[in-house]
Amino acid sequence: MIHPFARRTMLGLGASLLAAPSLRAQGRFPDRPIRLIVPWGAGGTTDIQMRVLAEQAARRLGQPVIIENKAGAGGVLGAQQMLNERNDGYVITQMPISVFRHPQMAQRPLFNPLEDFSYIIHLTGYLFGVVVKPDAPWNTFQEFLDHAKANPGRVTYGTPGVGTSLHITMEQIAGARGIEWIHVPFRGFAENVTSLLAGQTMALADSSGWSEMVQAGRLKLLVTWSAERAKRFPNVPTLRESGIDIVSASPYGLAGPKGMHPDVVRALHDAFREALHDPAHMAVLDRFDMAPMYLGPDEYAADARRTYATEGEMIRKLGLRL
Repeated sequence: MIHPFARRTMLGLGASLLAAPSLRAQGRFPDRPIRLIVPWGAGGTTDIQMRVLAEQAARRLGQPVIIENKAGAGGVLGAQQMLNERNDGYVITQMPISVFRHPQMAQRPLFNPLEDFSYIIHLTGYLFGVVVKPDAPWNTFQEFLDHAKANPGRVTYGTPGVGTSLHITMEQIAGARGIEWIHVPFRGFAENVTSLLAGQTMALADSSGWSEMVQAGRLKLLVTWSAERAKRFPNVPTLRESGIDIVSASPYGLAGPKGMHPDVVRALHDAFREALHDPAHMAVLDRFDMAPMYLGPDEYAADARRTYATEGEMIRKLGLRL
């Protein structure tokens, strides 16, 4: 005879196993390679950083983490792809801040960042800056702004896309100074810098993929957008020091399709958290003047809600629409 308490315990255990099968029942995760979508072109800051991060995470997971570049549309193509992927954790994406802006700028949003994703880990943010060719006539950001002010509609600048932090911040600067200039969106840093060096655009606003070219004298850095001066460029002022009270770092993390099993999220989170702080990855962050900005799954999901709200306020204030 089965004791009533034991019967209830067995029934409850059976129901829970049916409702939420464990990873053990599904097989070990991961048991095959993981694809990590990088929604930017090869060779830029994000691509370089994510490849080192993926290599270190793969060591912890015991399976390759394969980078797949999917550039264009201001960095939202990875998020869009998550809508069509299985939620088994084998395809995940980098989540740039443009993911929280695009749905609030588009007439027909492609996705809802508050409902359509499983947030895994928040990682870091960028060092942004504005660079020009070394023979450009401007040696300070103020000189560049004065030229743009005196020549409305004639100054062109490139960014990685519409709705990115680079685009929005440059338009905030223009609004603050009464400037009219022309935005030229590209699919990533490689296209952006090629256009600048060819003289097709006059300035580049992008993350610190330009750093080594600045150090080599192939580009001239006019301003950075960090809270403090960059360690490798102590002579270059920030936007705040240039009289524009803006700090922009565009923090980002990793996410997957909605409904991922909590154990899968935890396995990915743990591997990428260790990878984030691995000395090999930290060296890359130092190389690009980036800093760890770690958040776990729950904290990242809460931060996503806050980001969506604050970015929406800014978009409505600036009147930005795709």
